Amino acid sequence: MIQPPLPSFAGFGLGMRTEHYDAYLSGSAPVDFVEIISENFMGDGGRPLHLLDQVRRNYPVAMHGVSMSIGSADGLKADYLGRLKRLADRIDPLWVSDHLCWTGIHGFNSHDLLPLPYTREALDIASANVALAQDLLDRPLLIENPSSYIHFVDDAMSEWEFLSELTRRTGCYLLLDINNIYVSATNHGHDPLAYLAGIPLDRVRQIHLAGHSAGQHGLLIDTHDHPVPDPVWALYAEAMTRLGEVAVMIERDDDIPPLEALLGELAMARRLANQSESLAA
Repeated sequence: MIQPPLPSFAGFGLGMRTEHYDAYLSGSAPVDFVEIISENFMGDGGRPLHLLDQVRRNYPVAMHGVSMSIGSADGLKADYLGRLKRLADRIDPLWVSDHLCWTGIHGFNSHDLLPLPYTREALDIASANVALAQDLLDRPLLIENPSSYIHFVDDAMSEWEFLSELTRRTGCYLLLDINNIYVSATNHGHDPLAYLAGIPLDRVRQIHLAGHSAGQHGLLIDTHDHPVPDPVWALYAEAMTRLGEVAVMIERDDDIPPLEALLGELAMARRLANQSESLAA
């Protein structure tokens, strides 16, 4: 079942990390929304949910998951989707998102975002899983493009072609991770502007910005432990000349700095968005 259209939301936000809880609980953080890791709040009661209820009174909340396993050949887990739905019904989020990946099979969770082959068979599986999740959650999903370190010899299409067809089949939306586009383009030698040109930009509702690290053999690794670097800022500025209203968020998951440092990056994101809007006018 195709879900009703998901309204746009234009704002600038941060991930809700424990180091900055006090600012979100008091409502003093000058952000337009916060994003949570869904799995951290999917228990039945307890302190995490109590804190989230308080934060929700101050800010709109986006739910971002890491364990739905959209690409799993053995299907989605009913228990997981049930707990996710209870959380979404409780806090009425802006949206629910997860990654284009698989995370486990036969009850085993790798706790990693594992890559999919971009084949017709994988597209059929991912489309069926997205459609099922949207029906059970009774809301459209946002699917995030992953960072990529390998490719499969059986790939029949590019990542952006895969995502485009996934949105067409299921009516889902996209969470466009600009850092992941840059990381994958560097690792595989393709043009990040070709990615932007090939993606259905009208389906984008949120952007992630983050930093990365240099790994072995010249690979870039999506570590979320550095500030947003200049090449990612440049790609973001280009993307914003092409996009309509979207939510923009800075991701930081390790070596987390004081809130003021992240707010500085968020101010940069606002400035570049405003400049890009002027150029596009």
